[in-house]
Amino acid sequence: MSLPMEMSPQHWVTHVFSSKAAREGGVVRRKIRDIERYVGLDAFLLELDRRGFSAVENAGQLVIFCNQEPVRIASGTILSRKSVPNL
Repeated sequence: MSLPMEMSPQHWVTHVFSSKAAREGGVVRRKIRDIERYVGLDAFLLELDRRGFSAVENAGQLVIFCNQEPVRIASGTILSRKSVPNL
């Protein structure tokens, strides 16, 4: 779905966090250039903090965890069955 270029910053933030994934405490992904265009990265990061959400950045994308659970950066060596007991 494309969004109108003239969307207000608050409307854009509401749109992002009203998605089914966000409402259910899941994950949403947005291009950083879109965040900058619609609301500004600093303002968006303040909104994440206000909501208690976390995000990670990779390759121009922001992956937003729409819950207040801790986030761990994982790799195969960290999460292999040999290195993590009780999986």
